[in-house]
Amino acid sequence: MFIDVHCHLTDEAIRANLTKLIEDAKNSGIGIIVTSGLGYEDCLKALEISDYKMIFPSLGIMSYELEGYESVLNLIEKNAKKIVAIGEVGLDFHISVKSDKELQKRVFKEFITLSSDLDLPLIVHSRSAGRHALKILIECNAKNVIMHAFDGSSSHSLIGIEKGYFFSIPPSVVRSVQKQKLVSKLPLDNILLESDAPALSPVPGSTNVPSNVRISAEVVSKIKGISLKKVEEITTENAMRILRIRA
Repeated sequence: MFIDVHCHLTDEAIRANLTKLIEDAKNSGIGIIVTSGLGYEDCLKALEISDYKMIFPSLGIMSYELEGYESVLNLIEKNAKKIVAIGEVGLDFHISVKSDKELQKRVFKEFITLSSDLDLPLIVHSRSAGRHALKILIECNAKNVIMHAFDGSSSHSLIGIEKGYFFSIPPSVVRSVQKQKLVSKLPLDNILLESDAPALSPVPGSTNVPSNVRISAEVVSKIKGISLKKVEEITTENAMRILRIRA
């Protein structure tokens, strides 16, 4: 069984075909999918479609669309026992102006504090801000962290590895030299698999789906020079441990 630790099943690009998408995922060996809500309304949808058998929810907000983030904080508190993680949350400096960056940092710290208070894992978005996100996480003594689709340097990832953080690898690794270098540096014990569907497809411009998590696993297997079965075994153990999901 493979585990997709991060995707967006509520996204309009894939929600209409959800039944087929789930069936395809099962046929590809995906046993568990974590769907992440982005913003209050989308978080409600993530809770609605979760069956706690194959689909589990995490609740968060996009880093550059923080209006109303307080309602997401409240929703997480009210549903702490129904979710497996907080996220995605974090930093996105790809399209942000300086003032936005300061707001993002402040809000990110609030979510880190909440994850600590509720003892829930944190799924972290850090586009063009990997070093900054890691610095804040460490300053805030964050535990049980999943760095989702980390686009920072592999040398910066070592900072997270020292703290026991996990890094989830999307199917775009098949075409990303940066992510291939990241996988080569990461110990298998710090690797998780994700699709980030509908984004980060193995084929540029196409809609990604959870079944493509198998592609992530195949690339990790090739880079590490180990069997696909070993990748499946260790990444699944890693995911079930940090998300506290029992088979």
